[in-house]
Amino acid sequence: MRSLYGKFLLYTAGIMAFSALSAFLAVNTYYHQNFKGSNDAKNMAIVQAIASYIEESEPQDLAAYLETQATAGYKLLLVDKESNEQRYGQPFRVSNLPADRVSDVLKGNVYHGMREFPTETFVTGFFSDETANTVGVPLTYGRKQYALFLRPDIKLLFTEVHYLLGGMVIVMAITSLLAMLIVAKRLIRPITQLTLATKKVGKEEFSNILTIDQKDEIGQLAESFRNMTERLGENDLIRKKFISDVSHDFQSPLLNIKGYAGLLLDESLPAEERAGYAKVIQSETDRLSSLTKQLLLLTSLDQMMSPLKPVRYSVSDQLKEAVRKYRWLLEDKQISLSMEIDDAELTGDPAFLEKVWENLLSNALKYTDEYGTIDVSLTAAEASVTVIIRDTGIGIAEENVGQIFNRFYREDDSRTQAAEGTGLGLSIVQQVVELHNGTIAVTSEKGEGTAFTITLPKL
Repeated sequence: MRSLYGKFLLYTAGIMAFSALSAFLAVNTYYHQNFKGSNDAKNMAIVQAIASYIEESEPQDLAAYLETQATAGYKLLLVDKESNEQRYGQPFRVSNLPADRVSDVLKGNVYHGMREFPTETFVTGFFSDETANTVGVPLTYGRKQYALFLRPDIKLLFTEVHYLLGGMVIVMAITSLLAMLIVAKRLIRPITQLTLATKKVGKEEFSNILTIDQKDEIGQLAESFRNMTERLGENDLIRKKFISDVSHDFQSPLLNIKGYAGLLLDESLPAEERAGYAKVIQSETDRLSSLTKQLLLLTSLDQMMSPLKPVRYSVSDQLKEAVRKYRWLLEDKQISLSMEIDDAELTGDPAFLEKVWENLLSNALKYTDEYGTIDVSLTAAEASVTVIIRDTGIGIAEENVGQIFNRFYREDDSRTQAAEGTGLGLSIVQQVVELHNGTIAVTSEKGEGTAFTITLPKL
């Protein structure tokens, strides 16, 4: 597989070759379409001037005169009626002047070979060193009829300036190619670094893997890549911690179940102790069941395996029903409950939002001591609904408030008061609220209580 650097070089060479060919074809075609006739006319005027001078002055040595003209930058061909040819200046590369054209000039006509030269694109007539690519006029000298043909000697017309210009073009082309090689190398280097960094990420290396510091598009890509790897690193740590926490939270009740089940094998135990052990096993089993259900719910929310099914329904009725489910626990702990609930409807998934109210109410009841107070309010605005659940429970330490939505997070105090907790409830609450494009906020003071504020859009 050809590398990007090789492709870049190939494309650069191809573009330069195509540009040179296109420029040649364009200039050549432009010459034939626009300058070919004027070049023929210019050289025709020169050869006519030479012929007129010879006829008027009749120089004693015609050959010497024509040789002098040749040294000025021309190739001359003199033909008489007997088809004898005299050439002056450098020889023509190809002698292909038709005999009928020579005869036609000897009869007094002129020959426009440059204008009529059969080339259009690939061979530039201006450089074709052929006798057919000339201009010709009749010439009378010493009472004898001649045909005089002329074309410029391209080699003599090329001066030092032309060679300097040609050399400059060649040097520019070579310098441009070398510059493109260096630029290509510099452009490809950060991409190579990104490729190596990607391989490191594949090996779960997430720190200090990229050192690109540019302000262009490559720099923006590198910055995005760094941000991505940081998130991947954080997610990797969260994943490993998640696995560790899940293992711990499964292991503890399983060890309890195993231990108490072993104790139940002792037939000499009194019935009262057996019942106590069986109650512990049942409690730990319920805890495992709750943990499993919440893990499945979190997995569903993460992967959207069970997408939301929004409908229009009464959220006020749902909140009242959620409170009624816990009335027995309110009476058992003699907790005072107050409700201020406006009538309101919103578009959402009732099954998922029910989990929100259940989790928040169960937490409020769990961490509020006997004779405490719980306040539930629902305020309906034009475009949103705000639900506040406030308790007078044990509260949360200020330094821990920002962590309560992390999975498996539980304060030490709360862990001792509610060993059956999974540490997943608030994480589920946050995800469900965010999936409904809502917000959740918490205010708490240690020993004073906690308030959760959920705002959900109606649509």
